[in-house]
Amino acid sequence: MNKTHFLLLLLPFFLVSCFKGEKQNETVSGKTNTISVIIDDQLWYGEVGDSIRNKFASPVLGLTQEEPLFTINQYPARLLEGFVTDSRSIIVVKKAPVDKFEIIRNKDLPHNTFRIYGKSVDDLICSIEDNSAEIIKEIHDAELKKIQEDNSSSLLNKTIIKNKFHISIQIPTGYEYMLHKKKFIWLKKEIISGNTSLLMYQVPINNFKKKKDVINAIVKMRDSVGKYIKGRELNTQMITSEAYAPYFSKIELDHKDAYETKGTWELKNDFMTGPFINYAILDKTFNRVLVIEGFCYSPSHQERDLMLELEAIIKTVKVDKR
Repeated sequence: MNKTHFLLLLLPFFLVSCFKGEKQNETVSGKTNTISVIIDDQLWYGEVGDSIRNKFASPVLGLTQEEPLFTINQYPARLLEGFVTDSRSIIVVKKAPVDKFEIIRNKDLPHNTFRIYGKSVDDLICSIEDNSAEIIKEIHDAELKKIQEDNSSSLLNKTIIKNKFHISIQIPTGYEYMLHKKKFIWLKKEIISGNTSLLMYQVPINNFKKKKDVINAIVKMRDSVGKYIKGRELNTQMITSEAYAPYFSKIELDHKDAYETKGTWELKNDFMTGPFINYAILDKTFNRVLVIEGFCYSPSHQERDLMLELEAIIKTVKVDKR
């Protein structure tokens, strides 16, 4: 057999190998809350880079330690965008003859690319200021969706929760029932750095509507069920930390009015503390306020991604129709 025939025999295997390699690259999805920024070093280490860091690496609200909103990996603009496939979100910033901002969504690769072009440094900074909120929301929503898709492959049996609260919610396996009462459930998952928890409970909607101070009402609600979450010693129930005021916003969840509260919890007369995210859903269908909360304890590791995972779980909630 001469060399030509031998190479022709190898060619199909080579093509299959290349095809498989290409498919593997398409499945690369990157780390949670990590973005790639393609920008010239001159811009990155100047005012434009400062503007990007101020917007996309600002501290996450409600954590017990300072962590950036996103982990940023910077690449020089001389690298082609297509080679940066280790992130679900790519921001391209460069000088151009015209000012332009656009979002390119790639369905084949798990990427959203945000292009910010400007004729000058001032134009680039202005565009970053104007469009950062939209970019952050797009990235955040994509991160939630990715976690929900990953969780959907292995879910906890939802019969108990459905029968008790008339809801469906996608909770991944690994969570275990810690406490099960008439109108209260506590689920917990042990992790290497500590644990994460989910709470579900409800109160009559009329009781809630009478409260003029909604934030205070939510804090009192969560402190009232904190008696179920205790430390090893006596009188160490979970309470809302008074050291930092909770962050509060009105949102829509499952097409219903809801309140999102982020803050920190602590065990009374103990040293344990951590962040929580609380959703109080005004459910007129069942005449109640349905509360679903996630909190974590991770004293020696980052809390940002753990809290994002809890948010992703909670936001899968769907209230049954009567």
